[in-house]
Amino acid sequence: MSIAPGRRPHDFDALVAEAEAAPTEGWDFSWFEGRATEARPSWGYARAMGERLGRSCASLDIQTGGGEVLGSAPVLPPLAVATEGWPPNVAKATALLRPRGVVVVASPEDAPLPFADAAFDLVTSRHPVTPHFDEIARVLQPGGTYFAQHVGPASVFELVEFFLGEQPADVRGARDPEGERRAAEAAGLDVVELRAERLRMEFLDIGAVVHFLRKVVWMVPGFTVDAHRPQLRELHQKIQDEGAFVAHSTRHLFDARKR
Repeated sequence: MSIAPGRRPHDFDALVAEAEAAPTEGWDFSWFEGRATEARPSWGYARAMGERLGRSCASLDIQTGGGEVLGSAPVLPPLAVATEGWPPNVAKATALLRPRGVVVVASPEDAPLPFADAAFDLVTSRHPVTPHFDEIARVLQPGGTYFAQHVGPASVFELVEFFLGEQPADVRGARDPEGERRAAEAAGLDVVELRAERLRMEFLDIGAVVHFLRKVVWMVPGFTVDAHRPQLRELHQKIQDEGAFVAHSTRHLFDARKR
């Protein structure tokens, strides 16, 4: 997300109605222009992913969303496949990626990958819900690479805990990079590089909060405006009185090779 000058109405109902009407499919965050900011990791995942794809012969992008990150690569391998589990995203990714020769496969996030063993020399993913390392290792060729950007522990928890209250230690510690390293190694992957960063986010109006929670549905499970209207009104007033609501995302870069 990035900030741009623009009108930000102050009326709670207008802001919420505008956010509820916005489409949520895909991973296009342009709607947040002028409403929210998020610092980006220093490693530049999309660019680095594009470089890897340009050297690959057969790639798989897991949980591709609307295909936006994969579609940004200047060069794609001769064989390029992507999976996605949410039907609106499957349709969006297919429309975006099919003209470039990418096969988009509808596959639930928690199901085994519907591909043969050792089918790909590169597996990528940007923000997978859960990285299933056994399956990733299975579909990789020996010496093949898993290159991904993961969401880290307690990401945006300032916002999560505003709505849900303080979370237990096991929830706050989920997605720990070192825990994922151990899981990857147990599955037969050697971790070449693992880098983590904590990044500042700002929500400049309540509409940005509503759209974010509608789009990133696992942050506050079951979120709806009607169910959370009192908290939304409280947060709206807080932003009006104090300025942007500040949170922090956590990200880690995962570069691993199959033994």
